[in-house]
Amino acid sequence: MNTKQIRQKILDLAIRGELVRQDSTDEPASVLLERIRTEKEQLIKDKKLKRDKKDNEPIDEVPFELPEGWEWCRLGDIANISMGQSPKGETVMRNSNGIEFHQGKIYFTDKYIDKSPFFTSEPTKITSNSVLLCVRAPVGEVNLVNREVCIGRGLCAIEPLGNISIDFCFFWLILLKDYFNENSTGSTFSSISGEIIRNAFIPLPPLAEQHRIAQKVERLLTIVDTIEQLQEELKALVKQARNQVLNYAIAGKLTHQDPNEEPAEELLKRIGKTTATDTPYEKLPKGWAWCRLGDITKTIATKPYQILQSEIEKNGDFPVISQSANYIEGFSSDETKVLKVEDFIIVFGDHTRVVKYIDFDFIVGADGVKVILPNNNLSKYLYYLILNASYKIENRGYSRHFQLLQKEFFPLPPLQEQHRIVQKIETYFSFLDTIENSL
Repeated sequence: MNTKQIRQKILDLAIRGELVRQDSTDEPASVLLERIRTEKEQLIKDKKLKRDKKDNEPIDEVPFELPEGWEWCRLGDIANISMGQSPKGETVMRNSNGIEFHQGKIYFTDKYIDKSPFFTSEPTKITSNSVLLCVRAPVGEVNLVNREVCIGRGLCAIEPLGNISIDFCFFWLILLKDYFNENSTGSTFSSISGEIIRNAFIPLPPLAEQHRIAQKVERLLTIVDTIEQLQEELKALVKQARNQVLNYAIAGKLTHQDPNEEPAEELLKRIGKTTATDTPYEKLPKGWAWCRLGDITKTIATKPYQILQSEIEKNGDFPVISQSANYIEGFSSDETKVLKVEDFIIVFGDHTRVVKYIDFDFIVGADGVKVILPNNNLSKYLYYLILNASYKIENRGYSRHFQLLQKEFFPLPPLQEQHRIVQKIETYFSFLDTIENSL
């Protein structure tokens, strides 16, 4: 379920008048606009507001038809718009003296802006009870403020006039994000001007309907929030289930043991190894053996097959595999860097602990990629073995982790049982994938 699209649809229905019923007894928006014009004239007369050259200018082409009682207008027709102005740097400090200061969206939340630890003793643009709009990258983000704050050049304050619902204004401005981005300028960072903001088209409903719309949107978005929370909880449960499947697999609890199968000790002997000494206390199923990674694999030096990050392209003849979470980082057509894969290999991210099963020719991207080649007569079970170990080794941030992996003990089952375990793991994982993809 794509909750982002659901949110978008709710807001789109709201501003088209399709979310709540229209009431013919509501005072039409045209009357509200007349009151706002009168209010603006008084503010201009009192020199609290400058006259906009496009004030009351008719809109020739409207984006879509509105319900009866609604009116198209420009944002500047119905709101006092104040572009932020940063105070002098030396007046901004981390204390509670003066007015709370916001330069950009760093303290934005889902709706109401959080408190800033910065205050200014010489405030410039002060606003309260308004919608704050980011006018510099990232352009178009909005939040509400319900207290007195000072805003810098990264923000502008939109204060609705005529008792217009600030919540309705907030929801409509969310939908204007694409418009603001399309009309932004700047090579170093994008920004929008006050003129772009003032000229944004607004579908204005009757005042009473604005409040009905805002209440309905709030209720519906709260439901979407709940859905998202449940989705995250389900994703966490799916992750736990995957880990449990792997834990059962390497403990021999996922499939049956067959006493007639060749034991793992014989498999180790064939590759010139013996059961690891100083093994853990956990008892293994009959026929299994403890070993270390170096007993059953070897690592391949990656330098001959490695290209620079800057050399990775979007298209090419060969996939590039790195240690990032992306299964394929990109592509390259450099045949001299191709690592040939006969059966399969395992890629381990030395910094990231990401594990990948690779059964095709590829090129190595950037540093930190450990290529693990299994010895003969080993199955894909090795991949799941390493994957499970990667979850358990200590996360040391961007430090190296492969040395920790090499110290781990690995439980090795008979070869035939390895195949049964892999089949069982992938059956469970396929089911969990279906659940996760439906969220």
